[in-house]
This record gives sequence, C-alpha cells and structure tokens, in this order.
Amino acid sequence: MPAPSTGSAAAPKAPDLGHHGDAEATPGLVDLAVNVRRAPMPDWLADPVTAALGDLAAYPDPAPARAAVAHRHGRPPEEVLLTAGAAEGFVLIARALSGVRHPVVVHPQFTEPEAALRAAGHRVDRVLLDPADGFRLDPARVPEDADLVMIGNPTNPTSVLHPAGAIATLARPGRVLVVDEAFADTTAAPGVDGEPESLAARRDLPGLVVVRSLTKTWGLAGLRIGYLLGDAALLTRFAAAQPLWAVSTPALAAATACAAPAAVAAERAIAAQLAADRDYLVARLSGLPGVRVAGRPASAFVLIHLARAADVRERLRAHGWAVRRGDTFPGLGPDWLRIAVRDRDTTDAFIETLARILEA
Repeated sequence: MPAPSTGSAAAPKAPDLGHHGDAEATPGLVDLAVNVRRAPMPDWLADPVTAALGDLAAYPDPAPARAAVAHRHGRPPEEVLLTAGAAEGFVLIARALSGVRHPVVVHPQFTEPEAALRAAGHRVDRVLLDPADGFRLDPARVPEDADLVMIGNPTNPTSVLHPAGAIATLARPGRVLVVDEAFADTTAAPGVDGEPESLAARRDLPGLVVVRSLTKTWGLAGLRIGYLLGDAALLTRFAAAQPLWAVSTPALAAATACAAPAAVAAERAIAAQLAADRDYLVARLSGLPGVRVAGRPASAFVLIHLARAADVRERLRAHGWAVRRGDTFPGLGPDWLRIAVRDRDTTDAFIETLARILEA
C-alpha cells in the first residue's frame, strides 16, 4: 500500500470501487464501455429461457443446472454453486470468510471483489502489477502470509491472460485462492480447443475457487447468472451466506443451455472471431500517435494509455462514443481508458473519431 503523504499536497483521491461501465453507457452513445457482447440470442438459449417463464409459480430448482455445469467442467455437482451473476459470488466469499486475517487483491482488476471484502468489514491489502511489465503476474509479490488471494484471469480491465501455472503457484494449504474467470469464455488461442489458462477443471489445488459468469458472451447481464467452482466443503460455507432461491428459474434454464456441448462449441467460435476483431482493434489503435496498448490483450476489451485521457473521453462522449474510464481501478489513473472489442465497422468508425480528437 502507498505510504501516507508527508507533504502539504492533498492525498490522491481513492478509486471509486463502485463505478462500473454501465454508468458511462448513456443511451444514445455507441457503447464501448460495457464488456457484454450484444447480439441476438440464439434459439437454443432463448427458447428454454422463454419456456421457463411459464413455470414461475414453482420455486427454482437448481439441481439440473448444477449438474449440467458440473458436467461441463468435469466436476461433481457438489463442487458447483450457482449464483446471481459473478458479483454475488464475491459477496458470498467475503461474507463467509469472515475469519481471514490477511486478504490480498491483485490489481488492477475488477473492483467488486475488493468492494465486497470491504463491505464485509475486511481490511484489504493490494498488490499492484506494473504497467511497464505489461501488468504480468509475479507470484513472489503476493505476501506469503496472505490467507485469501483474489485475482482475475483474464483480468478486467487490463485484458491480460496470466499463465495458469503462475496462478497455480499461489495455491497452498491454509489459503483460499479466488480466480475471477468471468471472461475466460472470451479467450482463444491457436491450437487450443478449450479456454487457454483456465483453472476451472483443476481439483488438485488446495483452496482454489473459480468464479465464472455466463453474462458476457451471451448478453445476459440483466438475467444475472454465474457460478463458483471449488471444494465442496468450501462451497457449502458460501452457500450458507446465500439467500434462499437466489437464482431465478429463467437464469437456471440459461445455465443449463449454456453448459451443453453445442453451446460450448458456439462459444469457442465466438471467441475465435473475437480474437480476430481484437487484433484488428489493437492494430488500428497502435497506429494512432500517443496511444499505447497495454500488454497483450486476450479478452473482450483493450486497455490503452494516452495523455489527457480524461479529456479525450469527454470529447468522445460529445461525438457519440462511450468508453470506460480507468481511474476508478486501483493501480491505474486518469491516463487510462478501456475499450470494448466490437465488429470491424464499429472499430473503423471509432478510430476515425478518436484520430480527429487526437489531432485537435
């Protein structure tokens, strides 16, 4: 943590952990601030979700969805806990693990894990990754006595995909290792059939909890569906902190549909196209003066650094474009912006607007 200021200058403003991209995606603007894919829902997903609306008189039964998700990841059902989006998972973890002494969050990353810990009364230590090193993980920087470690992979907002082996070295008896894989389904790599660097199927790492989301690729942010994967005894503790029937019947139908082999195959095809669209966006951004793309982006968004980014963001809004500010993420500042990957026509129009703003 930074040392307290000893001079007369005002201390830097603390990042707003409660700020999210949806606050910037004002209606009427082209939304590059929210990392949710916007495409028509396929029939194999829309049909069961719609059919579930006819069964709302009964209380939700999570068993079929839990079994489907478990089968997808090669785990028994008791190692799956369905949640109302990944965000609820962070709240359950923070509330259930009230006895941890030294929680550590690796930043920059999604702010909800730290926000949930603080709301539950935890004092949080931060490990800030170095932008000069592409925000790559150095496991040695995580304090040895940390009994709860939270890290994203791929990480929001940096889009960095850490090697699974590097993250696995953080697991040890007496420590809970929480890996936020909300964007794992957006990653792809040549020659890799599944999700590169995912730990979702690992059952041999002590204390590992993987957080997953189904809202990004399938455009289900409003439905709220995600899940936790981990040791059954640990998940039982989290479930005890969860309200009854927390996941709705339509959301459970979506979880079942998205775990089917055909859905996973479609997800992989979408991730491959996303990789091509991301490479195109990175190439166009790299051609602009003063714009630096952080690291090697691997997910549905790209982080860029440029001088006076806050002013550029406001000018983009005036021209009809919403991008995500970076200064609300610990470890970043006002010269960072996050940009969602969209189709090439949208990218071309955005780059044209950004280039005019930078020239001015």
